[in-house]
Amino acid sequence: VIKCKAAVAWEAGKPLSLEEVEVAPPKAHEVRIKIVATAVCHTDAYTLSGADPEGCFPVILGHEGAGIVESVGEGVTKVKPGDTVIPLYIPQCGECKFCKNPKTNLCQKIRITQGKGLMPDGTSRFTCKGKQIYHFMGTSTFSEYTVVADISVAKIDAAAPLDKVCLLGCGISTGYGAAVNTAKVERGSTCAVFGLGGVGLAVIMGCKIAGASRIIGIDLNKDKYAKAKEFGATECISPQDFKKPIQEVLVEMTDGGVDYSFECIGNVGVMRAALEACHKGWGVSVIVGVAAAGQEISTRPFQLVTGRTWKGTAFGGWKSVDNVPKLVTEYMSKKIKVDEFVTHTLPFDEINEAFELMHTGK
Repeated sequence: VIKCKAAVAWEAGKPLSLEEVEVAPPKAHEVRIKIVATAVCHTDAYTLSGADPEGCFPVILGHEGAGIVESVGEGVTKVKPGDTVIPLYIPQCGECKFCKNPKTNLCQKIRITQGKGLMPDGTSRFTCKGKQIYHFMGTSTFSEYTVVADISVAKIDAAAPLDKVCLLGCGISTGYGAAVNTAKVERGSTCAVFGLGGVGLAVIMGCKIAGASRIIGIDLNKDKYAKAKEFGATECISPQDFKKPIQEVLVEMTDGGVDYSFECIGNVGVMRAALEACHKGWGVSVIVGVAAAGQEISTRPFQLVTGRTWKGTAFGGWKSVDNVPKLVTEYMSKKIKVDEFVTHTLPFDEINEAFELMHTGK
């Protein structure tokens, strides 16, 4: 058993608490990882707020991490101690019907136990002050050591800087993949990206790499425009600057609507606007943001009858074990940006400050 520091969420709505936790050794088909770097994501904040129907407490959050394999359980063949890895919140077992189908990346092998905050055998590897602590998204990267299923880990280039590539565990991969895998943006097309946070910037990067000729960023926070343009946005607009709904503004700006739109916020009203900003006959709108539990989307069916397509994406459609190492290689060869997404680097004990910075849009 390893004793180490972890940021424990004892209950919803309260700040994280830095505690000493015990991390049990990995069982069969499990891997124990020394986490070197972790990022914070809005999904962590969503669960911490208490709005997530799958949220269980007390829990160790975090799902964008990178580290070194410390030890492996019986039957683990894909990684060994000393390997550099990224934990995966969407695993890839290679055996379930989802993994065998090229149309999806949503491996279901450990979905049920993962959703309950437990390892595949239905137990936890974390304890603190004599209490069992739940896992989160199969990763729990807000701990100096974590245990994950062997199908939830990608071995990556040992030369990769872990304080950067940890971001490929969720946000950047999600946005980039939404553009290149889910939407399949084409050269010369026009795109609109709603929400210019980390995921939105990654979508812009994907649209640019795919050769889009016009990329319109949409956000209420104008402080985000300069960064969006750095990533490839050709122009940025705020819905507050117009009298009419933003979808009507975009339809006028683009002679009938955009070819591709992306909702990167998780707001069902914006999801509707993103669909309705698409061009009749061929426009495709991709939902990337996660809406709060119980919310529903709506539009007039005529929007779809007249040739628009509404899609959704999880982790950018990447089959995780196969593709995360390739994304790291693309970063190392400078095909995709990662460093530019990092605004602040803080010591682990300032993790609550990191959440504050995220909430204020900094």
